Amino acid sequence: MTLHSYFRSSASFRVRIALNLKGLPYDQAPVHLVRDGGEQLKPAYRAVNPDGLVPSLTIEDGGASTVLTQSLAIIEYLDELYPTPALLPASALDRAFVRSVALQVACDIHPIANLRVLKYLTSEGRASETQKQAWYRHWIDLGFASLEKRLSSDPRVGSYVFGDAPTLADVCLAPQVWNARRFDIPLDAYPTIVRLVDFAMMRPAFASADPAKQPDANA
Repeated sequence: MTLHSYFRSSASFRVRIALNLKGLPYDQAPVHLVRDGGEQLKPAYRAVNPDGLVPSLTIEDGGASTVLTQSLAIIEYLDELYPTPALLPASALDRAFVRSVALQVACDIHPIANLRVLKYLTSEGRASETQKQAWYRHWIDLGFASLEKRLSSDPRVGSYVFGDAPTLADVCLAPQVWNARRFDIPLDAYPTIVRLVDFAMMRPAFASADPAKQPDANA
């Protein structure tokens, strides 16, 4: 398997964590999202993923090559093909809870403040750096306030978002907190979120997926 990714991409970070949790070996093909206007927009990478987004996971099977896109689709594929350790709980109700947390991060918080949106704000919207930072913080605070309320009161929350084993929810939450810290957003108002992510990041599968430890981190 080859993971086309960028070290600071939250979505790529998620897939790295999932691959590590499953103990699956993979190669990395870095795609720099900033250099030369963004390598993800060049024809070479568009041939892999026409959307020009990361991550993409290339799978070789019997001489045939298949490309998977969208981080949550990739992770659920891996979870179905390699079910141990499971990233989703056994019961339908608990799976819905875990998915709702994961999707709140991946669909409500992350997309509106990712690189494409921030670049558009500064180029087409002519936002200043201060305005860009305010935009990012607004959406992080809005999403984290809701998540903190949910996670601080739900009895299913343990060392991780669901009990005492990592799930899809942790796989999504940890990269989003990493990004918030990269933008120097204060997280004092979200002690449950911080506790969960700090605990998860002590686990080797999470720690080794840290953006700073990726081969393209110094590119």
